[in-house]
Amino acid sequence: MELKEVPENTASLFSHILNAHHIWNMRVLGKTREYDVWQAHDVKDWEDIHYENQRTTFEIITNIDDFEKRVDYETTEGRVFANDLKDILFHIINHSTHHRGQILADFRANGIEPDGLDYISYKR
Repeated sequence: MELKEVPENTASLFSHILNAHHIWNMRVLGKTREYDVWQAHDVKDWEDIHYENQRTTFEIITNIDDFEKRVDYETTEGRVFANDLKDILFHIINHSTHHRGQILADFRANGIEPDGLDYISYKR
């Protein structure tokens, strides 16, 4: 499906998905984040940000020996926590799934019938 114009709420939600994935990657790597949680990105930049997020996560999972490794991090509100890497990786996926559902609802509210997102459809 090709959109002529991305609905405003969809653009906000998708930018947020990209930002959150980036932020979690940086937490795992102990690096400073480049994006704020709700920072808006131009649609033309989405592909590059997504690619960099995926590349960085792939680097993380291919260079780790222990997925139960504890990762200490600070939230955007300044609170300090620690979680297992496996739980953080699961959270990245689960978080984006939640917001992709919101995007599908936003598409429908704007008269756009979205393509299916079921994982099994991609595996067929």
